Amino acid sequence: MVHIGGAVPAAATGTAAGIGARPYVELTFDAQGDAGPGAREAVFGIEATDLLVFAHGWNSDRSTAIRLFDRFYAPFADLVGTGVRLGYVGVVWPSIRFSDEPIPDFDARGAVGGSGAGAGEVAGEGTGCVGIAGEPGHGTALDPVTRRALGAFWPGRAAELDRIAELLEERPTHDGGFTEFGALVRELAGVDGVGTGDDLAAAFAPREVPDFLSGDVLRVCREFTEALAEAGATLPGDSGDSPGFSAGGGARTLWNGAKEVLRQATYYQMKARAGVVGEHGLGPLLAELAGRRPALRVHLIGHSFGGRVVSFALRGLPSGARNVKSLTVLQGAFSHYAFADSLPHDRGRGGALRGLQDRIDGPLTACHSPYDSSLKVFYPLASRMAGDSAGLLGFDERWGAIGHDGVRGVPGTPRLTLDAALRGGLPAAGCVSVDAGSVVRRGGAPSGAHSDICHEELARLVVAAGRMGR
Repeated sequence: MVHIGGAVPAAATGTAAGIGARPYVELTFDAQGDAGPGAREAVFGIEATDLLVFAHGWNSDRSTAIRLFDRFYAPFADLVGTGVRLGYVGVVWPSIRFSDEPIPDFDARGAVGGSGAGAGEVAGEGTGCVGIAGEPGHGTALDPVTRRALGAFWPGRAAELDRIAELLEERPTHDGGFTEFGALVRELAGVDGVGTGDDLAAAFAPREVPDFLSGDVLRVCREFTEALAEAGATLPGDSGDSPGFSAGGGARTLWNGAKEVLRQATYYQMKARAGVVGEHGLGPLLAELAGRRPALRVHLIGHSFGGRVVSFALRGLPSGARNVKSLTVLQGAFSHYAFADSLPHDRGRGGALRGLQDRIDGPLTACHSPYDSSLKVFYPLASRMAGDSAGLLGFDERWGAIGHDGVRGVPGTPRLTLDAALRGGLPAAGCVSVDAGSVVRRGGAPSGAHSDICHEELARLVVAAGRMGR
């Protein structure tokens, strides 16, 4: 049995302190999908009948990911049948956390207003991982922890990041400041064939460079600022640090949107990286696991971009592998057309994962919530590749996220409430969309309930999907 080693560093053993569930392995991947030393063998050695494999989202560091795993896994042992012996894996992949964005229930400063909850409720009460909003009153400046995280994210670019930090703190009102900011972010992103040259640049075909990295900087900053206001964020206005925003607000107000541009540049790198880690890291590991431990039943779980990690792992599985018995996506930050045979706006193309639900020997369950304003507002805004601004605010059918309204473009996909799924069960195979808004409903602006995932009801849903119940 894999267990917590005493004085042995967690990174060397594949285990981690702070996880109550046993046996547990921390499976760490780098940006190319290579697993940390010893972790693969530790996974192969877990003694269990059923293995839960959970990948965290994009805006998370290792410590918050481990706390998320611990909280999400806590109910499972009491929910499964007597013949089920669970093993637990936490997939840690290189993401980034903006530390000035409070995490409900994890940070002391994270008590912010709830979305979709009663006015007196404390946001994050009983919730999970990450927030999107800046701390009210913090302004646009980067805090030192976030600045260091960005330095690790874009190594060797200290001068560019220092200048970006200066611009976000000073908030100059002249057009030249915004132009300089936009050029610096583009260079970091590498969308012109220069800059970091890592997996973000490789992910873009020329026609796919998103508008927020190629369009007029002032327009893009205004659109993001308006989106922040629509999602309920408290924004510093033109007069010092006092909050305030209007559609006609002045130039200093637009630096709120500029900071969001920086965040979204990291978002696009994480989008590419999550797919790489899933397809070239987790997928081949699961394929090898099927050969070594053919009787071990695997249940994949992913939150936000972690949903992209576990879903793209299906690409790394051979078509004959049958060890993945369920896949559950919690507020998934990828296209609701990912599994579609054809796209409604381009009938000659299918989704990036078209038909791959057939590699699951069980259901693919997509949980979504109307209270997730991160996916309702920001995902379609940031995902739009075209330059037009029509309908830029609010939900866009073409660019919608699977965590906002479930699976689209797959005929016959049932659409269930969480209560109905728990009472009546899930399909034996294929895609199913589950509206989890009855529990995934709390969190601060502007991300809303995107991270409100640590609920026993969702653990019960995973158990039901994997046929592990009593």
